[in-house]
Amino acid sequence: MDNLYLSVIVPVYNEEGAVAVLYQEILNVCQKIDKPFEIIFVNDGSSDKTLDVLKSLSPIKIVNLRANFGQTAAMDAGIKAASGFYLATLDGDGQNDPAEISKLIEKLEMDDLDVVSGWRKNRKDAFMKKFSSKCAAFIRKRLINDGIHDSGCSLKVYKSECFKGVTLYGEMHRFIPAVLKIKGFKIGEMVVNHRPRKTGRTKYNWKRGIKGVLDMFSVWFWKKYANRPLHLFGGMGVLLILLSFFSGILAVYQKIFSGQDLSDTALTELSMFGFFTGIMFFIFGLLADILSKNYYATHKEEAYSIKEVIDNK
Repeated sequence: MDNLYLSVIVPVYNEEGAVAVLYQEILNVCQKIDKPFEIIFVNDGSSDKTLDVLKSLSPIKIVNLRANFGQTAAMDAGIKAASGFYLATLDGDGQNDPAEISKLIEKLEMDDLDVVSGWRKNRKDAFMKKFSSKCAAFIRKRLINDGIHDSGCSLKVYKSECFKGVTLYGEMHRFIPAVLKIKGFKIGEMVVNHRPRKTGRTKYNWKRGIKGVLDMFSVWFWKKYANRPLHLFGGMGVLLILLSFFSGILAVYQKIFSGQDLSDTALTELSMFGFFTGIMFFIFGLLADILSKNYYATHKEEAYSIKEVIDNK
């Protein structure tokens, strides 16, 4: 289908009790918008009857992954399969309210934005999940400062052009606004309704939390040094060389004015260590610079495998 107005993308993993109701809600919203649309569910290797339920629905496009690759990989697969001018994403557990999609699109068009992210200001989650999210938001604000209160909210609307040449990895679905802001896209947010989970179990755990924090540092690095990692590692190298230089001067000063043998002071070893370590950091920065440019020029591989794409019209 070409020239679609809207693609709605929903990654799901073991959500057999939620997908049918959620699909009907999305369908109702799309029909009210009354413009060409598609609904894409990405089955992320579910081991329950999620895929069977999805196959009974129509119209729907199902991207069926060979294994459980994670929410970010499933999101990326759905985005790459989409044809709409606008892309709406949301979780498959029913907690994101599809009725907000039209409002997000309205804000995007009214404020001339490229991305509008939902803000679950009144979250219907357990205390620990909300607490960990607030801690992550505190760190993210200081590292990345993407201007978003709730980057972890999957309910977002994008212009499709945002994802040209972009491949998601790790737990990066949380930081898509930050990545796009780095690329110069205009980001906004809007308070959205958030609902309690009615069926199934949360897939969030401490392992995902740790991965998310690590990916947050990765985004910080890319924001500051992706194009020129030499600025980071080379800068560290230059600093170490300067410190070694001053240590050497101090060692020579002690030799001349105190008569202390150079072999008797740790400053000599510190100076030599700092100098050679600084040279190594500088060379590493140059190599990282070259690898970074090579990555941008050649990297096209996805971190997941699609078993089949089912188009129930």
